[in-house]
This record gives sequence, C-alpha cells and structure tokens, in this order.
Amino acid sequence: MTQTAFSSLPLAPSMLANLTTLGYLEMTAIQAASLPAVLDGRDLIAQAKTGSGKTAAFGIGILHKLNPAWFAVQGLVMCPTRELADQVAGELRRLARGEANVKILTLTGGTAMRPQIASLEHGAHIVVGTPGRIRDHLGRGTINLAHVQTLVLDEADRMTDMGFYDEIAGIVSACPARRQTLLFSATYPDDIRFATEKFLRDPLEVSVEARHDAGQIEQRFYEVGFDQRDAAVGKLLKHFKPESTLAFCNTKVHCRELAAELRSQGFTALALYGELEQRERDEILILFANRSCSVLVATDVAARGLDIANLGAVINVDVSKDTEVHIHRIGRTGRAGESGLALSLCAPNEKKWVRLIEAYQGADADWHDLAELDADSGEAAPAPMVTLVIMGGKKDKLRPGDLLGALTGDAGLTREQVGKINVTEFQTYVALERNIADDAFDRLNAGNKLGPDFGNIKGRSFKMRFIDA
Repeated sequence: MTQTAFSSLPLAPSMLANLTTLGYLEMTAIQAASLPAVLDGRDLIAQAKTGSGKTAAFGIGILHKLNPAWFAVQGLVMCPTRELADQVAGELRRLARGEANVKILTLTGGTAMRPQIASLEHGAHIVVGTPGRIRDHLGRGTINLAHVQTLVLDEADRMTDMGFYDEIAGIVSACPARRQTLLFSATYPDDIRFATEKFLRDPLEVSVEARHDAGQIEQRFYEVGFDQRDAAVGKLLKHFKPESTLAFCNTKVHCRELAAELRSQGFTALALYGELEQRERDEILILFANRSCSVLVATDVAARGLDIANLGAVINVDVSKDTEVHIHRIGRTGRAGESGLALSLCAPNEKKWVRLIEAYQGADADWHDLAELDADSGEAAPAPMVTLVIMGGKKDKLRPGDLLGALTGDAGLTREQVGKINVTEFQTYVALERNIADDAFDRLNAGNKLGPDFGNIKGRSFKMRFIDA
C-alpha cells in the first residue's frame, strides 16, 4: 500500500469502496498534501488550480465527519460562480454515493428563490453556493448556519476579485466559531492573506505548483502585430482544426469583436464575459459543452470555474501579464491523460511578459512563424452539432430519457446522432448532429395540430426552436 493510496487514509469502508468504484485509487498531489490534515480537523490554506482534484480533497473531508441522521447544514462550500457551484455539487454527490441519504443543495443566483427556500425547509446536510445568494438566504432567515462543521472557501482569490468579500465575511460570522475552515485558492497574495486570516485558526499551508507536464501540453508562441491578432486566430484554427477551442482575450470588447470576426469567417463562435445575464451565460456554456459552438472567446473572470472535458486547444489571443493566470489558462487543455495544445499570440511589446512565463516554467518559449501555417487550410468548418431548445423542463416533468425516446423513436434517430441533453427548470437543450437536425425537427413536428413550431414528446406538445450559435 502506497502513501498516496486512498486506502492509506482513515476512511470508512463504504467511502473507500465508493472511491474505488469512481476510479479514485491514488491521490493527486493536492489530495496527498492536504487530506491527512483535513481528516485530522486542521484548518487549511491550499494553493491549487482547477482540475487538480481539490474538490475531492475537501469533499472527502466534509463527508468524513458528516452525520446523515442529523438534518442540519453541516458543510458549507462557497464558490465564485454558479457553474463552479454546480460542478462542485455534482462531484460531492458522486463522493456521497456510499453514504445513505446525504442531501446536497445548490444555492446560486439566476434561479428562483422559492424552490430553494422549499428545499431548505426539508433540510440539507451540505450547501454549495455563491456568496450573494447565500447572503440573501441569511437575510431572509431561510438558512441556518449555526451547525456548520466544515466551511470551504473555494477559489477564494476569485471571489475576492469579484467583490464578494463583504458577503463572505457576513456568512462566516453566521457560522460557529468552532468549525473547520478550508481555503482553496489558485493564488494567495498578501492582500488575500490579510483579508482571510481572521477566518482561519492555525491553518496548515500547502501549495501545489501550477505547472504542467511539458509532454502533455504542446505550447507554441507566435509573434504578431497588434492589429493582426484576430486574423491570426482564424489561421490557427484552420491549420490545427481543434474540435473545441477556448480563446482568451483581456477585455470584453475584444471578446465580442473576435467572436464576430470568427463568425464572419464561418466558425461557430460565441463570446463569454462578465456582464452577461445569467440566462445568456448558461446558454452559451451549454452550447460550448455540447459541441454546438466550436470556439468560446472569453475573459479570465468569465471563464473561471469552467471545466470543459476534451478541450482541443487554448489560444491566448492576448498574453496575460500574470504568469499564474497563463498557467491556469493552458491547463484547461491536456487533461485526463489527453494531449493538449496551447497557442499564444504575442505583440512585440508583450515579449517581456513571455520572458516572465519562461522564468516561471523554467523553459524557453517555443517560437513559431505564422508563415509556417498551411496557407491552403480550406474553409472554416461549423460546429458538428446544433442545439434544439424544447420549451419545457423539470417543471413539466421532462427527463433526458423522454427526449432521447422521442428522438430515437418517432424521429428515427440513432443514439449516436443525439448529443448531450440538458434539462433546466423551464427549458431543455438537446444537441443533434448538424446534418440530421432539420429532419429530426420535422419528424417531431409531424401531425402536430398546434403549428410548425411544436413537437410531440411523451404524448404532449412543446414549442421548440433551434439556437443559432
């Protein structure tokens, strides 16, 4: 038995059995560095990036001391964004499968308060949420944090950057003084240290270097003129042909301009930035995750917390002035043993930032000339999927199986022609292979008396439309 095996930890047999089922045999670096102290009840400051396994590090800690028979909020996890909160809650539910009747509740903005209040009235063991919405529930008296045993601040640096400090402080003050506090942050500068030190009691500090296996992610740097960036992105996409690409810009204006330019070239591209309404943001992320959008152009803050599987490439359209931000950007490709591609465009006056990246990584940048790219790479290919929106969701008792049944039954599709199905409160998003999408729409509509925009699903009629990315 190795020191990094989960079986080396003092965990319940049911937890160990579930971890084995999930394929968790050896701990990641952050888990090995933090879990013994977490299980011992120590407060913790951990520097670790998204994708390092930090959710399991604090999730196992919360579940280790949880009493399922006691319906009180015993674990509280705060995250900077709704997307990250949803991901964390999903992972905690997987980790909790070995325990009976553990209720995990997500409290985030952008969704109705009333269903959240009703869920809280029925009791929850673990709450995962954003600071603003948790503070709203505290103000309404609809959540009781007096029994919290474990408090987790996930991505504390970004929550502070996004202006959530006052909300966080108010929430912490509503928790018991005798609790365990676990703080996870990609960076931990002095201002964050000073702001959060009163939340922690004699914390253990652990840090996992935010570096990547050079053999796993191929990094290429291209020198371009400042006004040549957007054209260069199109050239890179046509040459390398990644299935999905996350392109980083430093401003929302540049995000919008680049996405529009890429669409004019024939790419399926969308822009993600901080001032979008939650509904727009959710829809964009669904389209990108289900492969109806091939290129997502985003700012660092807007992309925080995204964890898209099988991301083909990252393009740094603007070089980041922060070396750790650069490392976190490129670390979104080349995950789970897959090879990744990171392409960075650099204007002459930005080479000083690249030199900082070289010093941090301990390796020279691999420079290439745009002229090397295949000048005859062909036309831009649209995304392989398109998304059909059904105007019905959880409120209408729709389930993914209902949509799959209608599409593979009445619409005559094969299971392979249907992609991801996302059922939200009021709408359902279904990814369909682009070449059969119109035919599937017509078959669902066949014989419907309400009109050409209605489909037959589970014996009922629902309005439906395609989203054009």
